[in-house]
Amino acid sequence: MKMKYTILYVHDVEASIHFYHHVLGFPIKLRVESYVEFDTGEVTLSINSRQDVKDALGLPVPDANSSSQTFEIGFVVDDVDQTIAFMKEKGVPVVKEPAKKPWGQTVAYVSDPDGHFIEICDAIS
Repeated sequence: MKMKYTILYVHDVEASIHFYHHVLGFPIKLRVESYVEFDTGEVTLSINSRQDVKDALGLPVPDANSSSQTFEIGFVVDDVDQTIAFMKEKGVPVVKEPAKKPWGQTVAYVSDPDGHFIEICDAIS
């Protein structure tokens, strides 16, 4: 078994496209109506509207974001501080400022337009 993609269910597809494509810089691989795939490397990140998932797939997706997060998406960058500074300039909400962890990695957290946690980190040294 091999992980190939992750799909985030979002309220506003255009806001999410702006965030993942224009702010984070991921190329769009595919767009079919509200379903969009971004090229992030080996694993594809996709988004789809909550309503489309309910209508097309019949999955019981809640209308509102959960009050507690149960997962995160992680992206490895060369310079966490520089990346977070860039994101702040773009108005991205920073959840946790960069911090050096005991295992040697620098980690920060931001959130996307739907409140999904995104870890911005450097490679574990």
